[in-house]
Amino acid sequence: MVTPPSLQPGDTVAIVSTARKITKSELNPALKLLAKMKLKAVLGHTIGAEEHQFAGSDSLRTRDFQAMMDNPNINAIWCARGGYGTVRILDGLNFSGFKKNPKWIIGYSDITALHSHIHNFGIETLHAQMPLDIEKKSKEAQDGIFEVLFGNKYSITYASENEKSRVGLAKGTLVGGNLSVLYSLCGSPSEINTAGKILFLEDLDEYLYHIDRMFQNLKRNGLLENLAGLIIGGFTQLHDNAIPFGKNIEKIVAEAVGETNYPICFHFPAGHIKDNRALIFGREVQLGVKTDAISLEF
Repeated sequence: MVTPPSLQPGDTVAIVSTARKITKSELNPALKLLAKMKLKAVLGHTIGAEEHQFAGSDSLRTRDFQAMMDNPNINAIWCARGGYGTVRILDGLNFSGFKKNPKWIIGYSDITALHSHIHNFGIETLHAQMPLDIEKKSKEAQDGIFEVLFGNKYSITYASENEKSRVGLAKGTLVGGNLSVLYSLCGSPSEINTAGKILFLEDLDEYLYHIDRMFQNLKRNGLLENLAGLIIGGFTQLHDNAIPFGKNIEKIVAEAVGETNYPICFHFPAGHIKDNRALIFGREVQLGVKTDAISLEF
């Protein structure tokens, strides 16, 4: 895998929206954070643009992201927010220049479409908090972004006593992102290859039976069969029906991976939660799952 060049003080980060609309004022905390880190910011034409729920038309969002990829003075692209819409611009993007001169692409949630697509080029990306609401996230979530961008040593550890975890040590390339988005990419050129890799999954605002359906889809597509390890992040604000589905996230996962034996951990600090830690997708990592602690070393 290719690691994009590390950033240096004075470098420029572009902020664009590939999905839902956003105003410039909503970016102020992120702009202050970039300035604090001695980085310059350039806002794309999608910031403040509006077409229904999107940050402008598909064409505008495609052109905006393309321009930032092709601009040699832009050192990283920070996607402003998620929602929905990134998948609508994937096929209109030309990655030929990006493959020759990669730069960090940063975001999570709907940005999983970009992570998965770019992973198939053999280039690392950064799954991390976006500018929207960054001031509400933990210090670890904020700092981790810049630890990675500046090329510093980085790892994640947290205490865990989840009895559903599967103890073990795993090494492999880290991939994944939002379950709903990965599910939607199955069968497309952007589908993720999980064989021998450590898969991270998270999601928000879904019905439990939807989550189960998506896990069954990943299972039937062979995406859970040959993993090195599985990391379950935040599965937040999940819903149930009037007649309960009868299974929580741990049970849904357990049934989907019942015939496997790789390490599994739950409640990893990443996803739609306050402590949304940065993850380097495409990086070789070591996952350690113990009865009382989880570690992820990059």
